[in-house]
Amino acid sequence: MPTRPLLLKARRLWEQLAHAPGSFPATGVTVTVSPDSASSPPGWIGVVALGGSALVTVPSRAAATAVRAALAGLPVESLVDESSLRDVLPVAGVLGPAALAYASAGGFRPAPGPWTVERLPGDHPALRALEEAAGREDTEEAALDDITSPAFVIREQGRVVAAAGHRAWPRRTAHLSVLTAPEARGRGLARTAASAAVADALAAGLLAQWRARPPASRRVAAALGFEELGTQFSLEPA
Repeated sequence: MPTRPLLLKARRLWEQLAHAPGSFPATGVTVTVSPDSASSPPGWIGVVALGGSALVTVPSRAAATAVRAALAGLPVESLVDESSLRDVLPVAGVLGPAALAYASAGGFRPAPGPWTVERLPGDHPALRALEEAAGREDTEEAALDDITSPAFVIREQGRVVAAAGHRAWPRRTAHLSVLTAPEARGRGLARTAASAAVADALAAGLLAQWRARPPASRRVAAALGFEELGTQFSLEPA
């Protein structure tokens, strides 16, 4: 069966981020030495599983030998399970896992909602006020301050309570960011703001990527037609 276009684009994106062109396997697991990989912090092990195969980046040849031996015989499904990896590798810390989801123009399901969506510059003070209200953990997860697109926002009583945008990634990828004020959640505002940001990205011919850990964020992505194709996370060697 031919590789689906979205999956192929996602694999080529993560190969470029890993500084390992052509290394994503069609099936199984590839462990490659890439000390400059952007798929994990420096010195860490990066794991990206997409469509039943996985690319694992390590910082050195010695690490590659150890990781290949540890992962030999493990199914790809085990590579996205922290407890399974801790059984075979000495791990000091973990970032993730995060689901990787992608949307095509044909699969996108717009959700305009009853609210007016306004555009603001990405550095607008109203966005920083939203981040302060949301708290550090949610703000870091959303990374709204990294967007390179306009921010698509919803206001209530003059205050921005939901915002979304996208950041330019390699291979014409738009990496989505979405944030909602705590008291405004559960009403569909994130979905409406994100819908505007996704529509903007797709209209520009970009690959829309949604990387998320919280279940609520993953539900928003699914409602907009994003397909979860895999998982990404990083391991700090002990």
